[in-house]
Amino acid sequence: MRVAALDLGSNSFHLLVADVHPDRSFTTVTREKEMLRLGDEVAKHGRIRPAAADRAVACARRLRELALANGAIDVEAVATAAIRAAENGSELVDRLAAEAGLHVRVIDGVEEARLVYEAVRASIEIDPGPAVGLDLGGGSLEVWVGHRDQLLDATSLHLGVGVLRTLAGDEDPIRTAAIKVIANRVDDDLGPIAEQFDEHEPTTLIGTSGTFGDLVAMTCDYVGRPVSGRRNHLAITRAEFDDFYADLVRMTASERRLLPGLEEKRVDLIVPGAVVLHRVFRRFEIDTFTYSDWALREGILLDAVGRASPDAFADDNQSVQRASVGALARRCRSNLEHCANVLHVAHRLFDQLEPLHELDKDDRLALEHAVRLHDIGQHVSHERHHEHAAYLVEHGALRGFDHEQIAFLAAMVRHHRRGEPKPSEPRFAALSPRERARMRKIVAILRVADGLDRGRRQRVHDIDVADDGEVVHLTLHAESDPELEIWGARRRAALFETVFRRRLAITVDPH
Repeated sequence: MRVAALDLGSNSFHLLVADVHPDRSFTTVTREKEMLRLGDEVAKHGRIRPAAADRAVACARRLRELALANGAIDVEAVATAAIRAAENGSELVDRLAAEAGLHVRVIDGVEEARLVYEAVRASIEIDPGPAVGLDLGGGSLEVWVGHRDQLLDATSLHLGVGVLRTLAGDEDPIRTAAIKVIANRVDDDLGPIAEQFDEHEPTTLIGTSGTFGDLVAMTCDYVGRPVSGRRNHLAITRAEFDDFYADLVRMTASERRLLPGLEEKRVDLIVPGAVVLHRVFRRFEIDTFTYSDWALREGILLDAVGRASPDAFADDNQSVQRASVGALARRCRSNLEHCANVLHVAHRLFDQLEPLHELDKDDRLALEHAVRLHDIGQHVSHERHHEHAAYLVEHGALRGFDHEQIAFLAAMVRHHRRGEPKPSEPRFAALSPRERARMRKIVAILRVADGLDRGRRQRVHDIDVADDGEVVHLTLHAESDPELEIWGARRRAALFETVFRRRLAITVDPH
C-alpha cells in the first residue's frame, strides 16, 4: 500500500511517500521539502498575507502532484501551528482544497505531539523510559512524556523558533539581553509543564525536526565527531552542547553560515532553537539528548494506516529493531526460509552452549539480527556478497540502533563467511578488543548454523548439542540425508574451533 503524508508546518512543507507494510514498517519511495516559513508571517502579522498564501498553495499543489506521480493512492495532509493560529488559516485551507486538491486536517498541538510520539517510538528504543520528547517547529514546541508502550502526557507551547526569533530584534550578533529575554520566555512557559512531567521521573530526552537535528549535528562537529549520513539516534551530552552553545550565541549570521551541519535557511533561527535546548537541558537535568529523524510526517503515515496502537509495542522491547531489520531484509529480497532455518539452528547452538560462550541476551539478539541480514548482499551480487551486505547494513536506515550497534552488526555480516577476522579489515579494526572477542564468538556460531543449510533445503530441522570439554558434538535431526549440510558446516567450523578451543563433531540422529 503506497501512501503519502504531507506535513504543512510552520517552517516547511514536508512530503513523504512510502510503501506501508503489515509489520509497522514502511519503505520510503521519495521525500521532498520546501521551507516557506509561514510561522514568520503569522508571528509578525497574525495572518498569512496573499503572496505567502499563493506560495503555500503552489507548493502544496506541486507536492501533491509529486505524490500521485510516485503512485500514492492517498495523500494525508495535516496542518499545524502556523495555519491553526493564523486569523485567515481557514481561508488557506479552503484554497488548498479548491486549488491544490488537498483536504487538509488542521490538528491541535496535543494531537501533533501524539503523532510525533508515535513516530519516535517506531524509530528509537525508549529504553529505559519514560522519555521526554520535544518537537521544535516554527510556530510551536510540542512536548510529550511517555514509555515505549504508552503516551503519558502531551502539550503544545507557543515556543516555535519563528515566534522566538521575533523577540531577538535585528542586532547581529543577537544581543545578550535578547538571549535572556528568549530564555526567560522558554523558562516561563516550559517550567509548569516540566514540573508536571517530573512526576513521571523521565530518564531520557529525545528531540525531533530540523532545528534540533542541525543543533545535534553542529555540536558533534564542534567536539570533533563529524556527522556523515543519517542523524537518527545521534546523541549529544549536556557538557558537549554547553561548550558549543557558548560560542554559537556570540556568532554573527555570517559566522553561523559557515558552520557544518546548519541548513542555510535556519541561519537566523538556530540561536533561538539553541536557547530552547539549553533551557531544556537545565530544566530536566538529563545529561543526554538523542535525535530522531522521524517526526510528524512519519507519525501521520503510521496513523493513516491504523498501525499506531500502543499494543503494537507492548510485548517486545526490541520490536523497533526487529521490524527495521525485517524491512531491510525484505527490501533486499533475502531468502526468508533460509534465514528462518539458520536462525532456529543458531539459537539452538547459542542456548545449549551458554556455559561455553558466556554471552548474554543482547548477544543472542545481535546473532538474530546478523542471521536475518547476513545474505542481503546477494541482492547486489553473489560475488563478495558479504561486503555488499555490510554496506547495506551501514546505509540501510535501520531504526532503533545507535551508530555503535550498526557498526557491530555490519562487522558481523561482513565476516559471516570464512576466514579469520583480521585487523586489516576496517570494520573489524574499528571495534574495541572486547567487541572483537564478542563478535568472533557470535560469528563463529552464525557460520556453523549457516553451513547447516548449505543447500538451502532446510533439511536440518533441529540439533542437539553436547560439550565434553574437548569436543562439541552436534547431533542433527534431519528429514533426509544432510550430507551437503554437514559438509557446509565443516567448511565453516574453523573459527568456531579456534574461538571455543573445541573440535566440532557432527553426526545424524538415526531415528
